[in-house]
Amino acid sequence: MALIGYVESLWRYPVKSMRGEALPEAFVGFSGILGDRLYAVHNSTALKAFPYLTARGRSDMLLYRPFFRDGERTVLPSNLAEAEALGPGVTPLYPSQDELALAVETPLGEVLGIDDPRLLLALGDDKSPASDLTMRRSDRAFTDCRPISIFSTQTVRKIEDAVGLAVDKRRFRANIYVDLTSTEGFAEDQYVGRQLRIGGKVVIAVLERDIRCQMISLDPETATANPEVLKYVARSHDGKAGVYAAVLVEGMVRAGDEVRLVE
Repeated sequence: MALIGYVESLWRYPVKSMRGEALPEAFVGFSGILGDRLYAVHNSTALKAFPYLTARGRSDMLLYRPFFRDGERTVLPSNLAEAEALGPGVTPLYPSQDELALAVETPLGEVLGIDDPRLLLALGDDKSPASDLTMRRSDRAFTDCRPISIFSTQTVRKIEDAVGLAVDKRRFRANIYVDLTSTEGFAEDQYVGRQLRIGGKVVIAVLERDIRCQMISLDPETATANPEVLKYVARSHDGKAGVYAAVLVEGMVRAGDEVRLVE
């Protein structure tokens, strides 16, 4: 298996469209990274095909910081070693809902439980009043497409050079950022339709390029918009950047792990 790069960093986003968190290691399961996009804000007046309140319409959602109250228990299944010892295909026991208890720090510094009605009141506005909003939870991540998204650091630099400004990689909200051996931007595209092994066990199938929207125009630190990033991706790369993948073999992935092409 040819070495094509290394894991630069791992990320999960406990609440869809809110700030993400970097992880030194993560359990990558069939439904994605454990703890990723467990919650989403449902908007009863939004399109049925995409019924969520997101930073596309409420950019300051990016400034809300969700965090697990007991973060150490959310990184990997408690019985992972025992399950793996039984042989391939055994699904380990995920943390309980209590173990995955979540809180959110608002832009004003107030810390609210994920089920606190005041959180929805803070998120509501004239366009999407709190009465139309509901916090939804699902054990299957509220991803837009596939359970894992991948983005290379080379693509970040390519976009930076093209638009002439520093680009925070967090704009792209990937789960796995990879440092590829190729120096070309958008080199991850060449792996669509192929399989990659990450670390010693995890295998993913890269299925398609990631269609981009207004989200990548928003600075993740300030929520201010700069349309040049999206304009460049739309103009030069068919509006796509990064790739989506499905998980074929579950396991732990760590920052620094090798990424290899399965021949």
